[in-house]
Amino acid sequence: MKKFKFTISGNEYEAEILNVDENLAEVSINGNVYQVEVDRNMETTKTPRLVSAPTHISNSNDSLSATPKTANPAVPKGTGNVKSPLPGVILDVTVKEGDTVRAGQKLVMLEAMKMENNINADRDGKVLSVKVSKGDSVMEGDVLLVIGD
Repeated sequence: MKKFKFTISGNEYEAEILNVDENLAEVSINGNVYQVEVDRNMETTKTPRLVSAPTHISNSNDSLSATPKTANPAVPKGTGNVKSPLPGVILDVTVKEGDTVRAGQKLVMLEAMKMENNINADRDGKVLSVKVSKGDSVMEGDVLLVIGD
């Protein structure tokens, strides 16, 4: 998402924000990946703060995968976020809150890099909330919908 270079007490660091999901961020610092809490009052343009308590930081190199994470531990089990795979503009939202959807069903049409991309459901369930509407600009990783049981 964003890359930063900074110096603390003469030591140079390269940091990259890999993913932000509500108040949790996945940050790579000098090649090591950490899960950090982000101040809830923070605007998305600010840099997340590393939480100094060791219980909140975990090295998650082995938990990274090519498939996007949709579950959030703070929400009830069986609930998942449908996220934007790339930045673009919402052309159409084909479902509304309360609709029942099947895995593979088209939920949103996203225009990205002058191409139309269908965003499909990755699970069966009920649309709990729709976070975007036609004409909205979204960034990679933004939550578009929440699907639950």
